[in-house]
Amino acid sequence: MLDVSSHKKVVWTVAGSDSGGGAGLQADLKALACWPVHGCSAVAAITAQNSVAVTRVDAVAPELLDAQLAALAADLPPAALKTGLLGSAENLRVLVRWIDRLRQNGPLAVVVDPVLRATTGAALASDELRLAYLTELLPRTTLLTPNRAEAAALLGWPALNTPAEVEAASAALRALGAQAVVITGGDAVGDAVGGAVGGAVGVAGGDEGDSASAAHSHDHIDSPHASGWLSSPRVATPHHHGSGCVFASSAAAALALGHVAVDAVVLAKMATAHGIAHGYPAGQGAGPVQPTPGFARQLAHLPRMGLPGQGPLGTADPALAFAPLSSPDLGLYAVVDSAAWVQRVLAAGVRTVQLRVKDPQQPDLREQVRASVAAARAAGAQLFINDHWALALAEGADGVHLGQEDLASADLGALARAGVRLGISTHSLWEMCRAWALQPSYVACGPIHATASKDMPWLPQGNGNLAYWSQLLPLPVVGIAGMNAQRLTEAFAHGAAGVALISGITAAPDPEAAVAELLAASVAGQQQARVPAPPWPRPTLAG
Repeated sequence: MLDVSSHKKVVWTVAGSDSGGGAGLQADLKALACWPVHGCSAVAAITAQNSVAVTRVDAVAPELLDAQLAALAADLPPAALKTGLLGSAENLRVLVRWIDRLRQNGPLAVVVDPVLRATTGAALASDELRLAYLTELLPRTTLLTPNRAEAAALLGWPALNTPAEVEAASAALRALGAQAVVITGGDAVGDAVGGAVGGAVGVAGGDEGDSASAAHSHDHIDSPHASGWLSSPRVATPHHHGSGCVFASSAAAALALGHVAVDAVVLAKMATAHGIAHGYPAGQGAGPVQPTPGFARQLAHLPRMGLPGQGPLGTADPALAFAPLSSPDLGLYAVVDSAAWVQRVLAAGVRTVQLRVKDPQQPDLREQVRASVAAARAAGAQLFINDHWALALAEGADGVHLGQEDLASADLGALARAGVRLGISTHSLWEMCRAWALQPSYVACGPIHATASKDMPWLPQGNGNLAYWSQLLPLPVVGIAGMNAQRLTEAFAHGAAGVALISGITAAPDPEAAVAELLAASVAGQQQARVPAPPWPRPTLAG
């Protein structure tokens, strides 16, 4: 029997065929070809269309759709499935039955792009089909990807004109059973949407119509792991046909590879932005997008994500321009829990230190911060105070390090205006997008390896993710967790600007000897040739 253990993950697209080649199944397969997955297609509807008009749409017979899905299931069972134009309520029910059968044999991610109308405004879904989406398909949906018009149509609402209405619609659609919902903003300023079988323009759109918002694409994600607004500079081009298909298919590929929904949306947004940037004219109307490999290595397409409760992000706030590090080569980065340890590692030769006192009620906390600040200044070292930002500001500390859970409560503007350097912990794509929105002095990427120092749900990111972020971002990146001398050398070879250790120093039998060994390993790693980064980061949470 053929060994399939090393085969690529299979992703199905069940959608309409676009005779003009710009959207639908044709766009889906182009998008899937940019990922390490195998794309399969089942035709649910056939359209007669070109770049300017849709002249006919016919759903295939339910028996024919069933036969296609049966043939695929017998030989090419999917890890993820993406829907587009289904054509009829009967075809939707055929698909629902197959989703239930497939899930009896293992996990299956289902991405639903609810194509309800054509660019011309022609309706592509009956009331029966709309009701079937709500009552039969949404409860089986892993990720729903409507644009604003489609989300409003699904819910029977007049329109979604404000961020508050978009957020309410996301919540309402999740309440109907979708595990995660992303409402894209490509149709928010009157753009033509992706096409008869295309769906939303996932990246190219703007927002409420003011000049700042119109320059950006704002998508709202509501998911089990994170919710908020993802914003990217708008790609100025008329050639966006099929962008919704590329967005949904890319998200399906990312889910098949193990990413959770919010990270899959980040990657889908990057893939679609890159595809729109490479769109080209074909015919007299909007030309097709052209998804290409390498999309995730383009910093310009990395979206910024707002903090919880924050609205769509426009142009970056200049008040949040954090000062650069006094030395971007952080080197060995010791994380310790007292001023005495700060002084000890400084004496041993460390020049980047974090004071991490977990108990905010520790009676001598202020004295610990004050003594640590004085010791670091005397040694010409960089010191970061973990979490206790107000005390760090009051005591004149040069740097603060914050976890994601502290970003919403810290007075980031006060820190930036005072010239305090900011480091931010990140563990996933969406957390990196939140950090990127704030333009910190550096970011920490972890856990690189498994660690017992902190109970976290995250999978080890590995040196591949460390190399990816180190080479993508114009910021110093610190690797953290599970480090020893050998792993520290590897981390620097993968591009880290610094490597953080806790127990590798403080729990060592001879901390001074450990520091000497680690400093030597740092130099060795920094002298090695840089290891190339992978095309995109690996998953960091179990789905």
